[in-house]
Order: sequence, then structure tokens, then C-alpha cells
Amino acid sequence: MRATPLAVTALAAALLLTACDSGGSDDNGGGGSGGGGGAKKGGSACAIGTMGVEVGPADVAPAIGDTGNVPVSLTNQSAPCTLEGVPGATLQGSTSVLVGAAPGSRAEKLTLAKGESATFTLTYVKGGGADGKSLAATTLRIGLPGTGDTKSFPWKYGAVALKGGKPDVPDASVGPFTRAGD
Repeated sequence: MRATPLAVTALAAALLLTACDSGGSDDNGGGGSGGGGGAKKGGSACAIGTMGVEVGPADVAPAIGDTGNVPVSLTNQSAPCTLEGVPGATLQGSTSVLVGAAPGSRAEKLTLAKGESATFTLTYVKGGGADGKSLAATTLRIGLPGTGDTKSFPWKYGAVALKGGKPDVPDASVGPFTRAGD
């Protein structure tokens, strides 16, 4: 049986549209910080529940105003999956604040086979505690693009400064995914 040019064109268009993602906001702990741009739900997006996750060890900010870095390692424990977009992160204390993507970050598409790992880094500025210009964070919630699932981890690195004293804008950012070992 021969495919007609119209049928082939329609199939190609359907596949192209299926591959596109509107970048809508899933509740993945990242919202505006990278909730979109991932693989579609039900596709091959990596789910946080099928990943081994290690937070730290951190390069802790020693004093107020100093910068600290918290690496997050993800190891796929299931079928091959894709990380495409920016990791989602929310810091929680008395309120929850979304952590945005690092300026200039470019989201890479990484496909992880079972047992393969990827990392990203959360960078933050240490705050002063209960001064109204900091969030006394106690929990880090992480989500992966293309899914709505999140996983919570204790935040052990102290208060996080707020940009301009705004209660919903942490002086923190998440970097893009990189393949472990790169």
C-alpha cells in the first residue's frame, strides 16, 4: 500500500504538533521557574517519583549577604525518560516562594537511561532571619518539567534573602540540568 503525499504531510504535521509544548504552568514546584517547556504529560518526561534524589552536600553561605550553592543530583531508577526545561524549586517557610531560573540559563534536553544521572544547582543569598527581608526557609520542594509531582526536602542552610524585601521574590535561582560527569 502506498501512502499519498497528503496523508504523509498530515502525519508529519500531527507529529510536529505533538512534539511542541505550549510551556504551560504545571504545579511542579517551579511554576514560572521552569514548570513549562518540558515533555507533555503522559509522555516520557522524568517524574520526580521515579528518580533517586540527593540534595547537597552544599557550599553553605557563611554570613548574611554571602552566596551559597546547593547541588541536586537526580538518578533515573525507571524506564528511559527526558528532562527538558528548567527544574522547579520552591522554598517554604512561613510562606512559599518560587525560585526562578538563573539569568542566561539555557534549558537543555537530556534523555536519561535507567541508572543515568543529571544535576542542577540552586544558588541562594543568605538572609538575616526575621528581619522582613528574608525567608526563614525550612523546606525545599522540587519538581521536574512536564509533570505535576513534587518532592520535599529539609532546607538546612538558613534564611534566604528576599530581593528588594519583596515577600515573594527570593534572592535565589536554579541552574539548568546537566548530565552528571559533564
